[in-house]
Amino acid sequence: MSPQHVMLTGATGFIGQRLQYALIESGRKISAIIRPDSAHFERLHPECHAIQCELNDKDRLSEACSGIDAVIYCAGTVRGRELDDFAPANVDGVAQLAAAMNQSACLAPFLLISSLAASRPGISDYANSKFLGEQALESKAQFPWTIFRPPAVYGPGDKEMMPILRMARRGIVTPTGPAEQRLSLLHSDDLATATLAWLDDWQKCQGQIFTLDDGRHGGYDWQAIAEAASGGRYHSLGIPRFLLFAVARINLGLSGLLGYAPMLTPGKARELTQDDWLCDNSDLNQALGWKPAIGLETGIRQLFG
Repeated sequence: MSPQHVMLTGATGFIGQRLQYALIESGRKISAIIRPDSAHFERLHPECHAIQCELNDKDRLSEACSGIDAVIYCAGTVRGRELDDFAPANVDGVAQLAAAMNQSACLAPFLLISSLAASRPGISDYANSKFLGEQALESKAQFPWTIFRPPAVYGPGDKEMMPILRMARRGIVTPTGPAEQRLSLLHSDDLATATLAWLDDWQKCQGQIFTLDDGRHGGYDWQAIAEAASGGRYHSLGIPRFLLFAVARINLGLSGLLGYAPMLTPGKARELTQDDWLCDNSDLNQALGWKPAIGLETGIRQLFG
């Protein structure tokens, strides 16, 4: 029987909110782990049961595992100066929840929504944190697990890809990588349907890592992104590599002085200037029969009308 009671972390984030609605629309019950001091309780669906708990509270997490049929971990941090900034959500939280499940003898299947960045852990502290989170799950789990590695995800509520797509919609693209750079993309609704497909047939995915994207083989170059967004009328304003890294270093320094969590750092600049970030749906399609439904042009049209 498909799991009906799902524990969800990261429920108030961009992806987590979409998962909430998809799970509830599918008739499932959600118990959402949320920090007691969170400022985002209003982002929880009215039918979502909140469990106020820190991700480092193993005993409280162990209690919360009672009656759970499946666990979906999508809590995560994308901004930070160093590995220690990313670790609490991306590494330690995974390890603590896995330990809590072991402590309570919970054998519910566990889906970790990681990142394609985990495939290149040496490139940035963020990428390393996602990889270490995967390693924590694999090493500690005494229960069935699966890992999804999506590429850049966009959709309603997104704050990272939206500015790029909005500019492209206005006819301006700003490539950061080499001219031949290719990127896989994924709409949040398709990530949600993949998650539902996993819930229905998780036994076929035990102990495996899957990449997933919107189905465009070979991903998108910046011309394709611009054409999908603008209908073909656009200007390309490439950002020189030296300038990107200079701004990243300045931003890193200022973040230390002013006490904010930076998005653009030298590590992020290395991510942005890779030759490619590409996924392949073949393994997930074979295991679950899942196929994405939203290409970039359709996704952008839905976002901006």
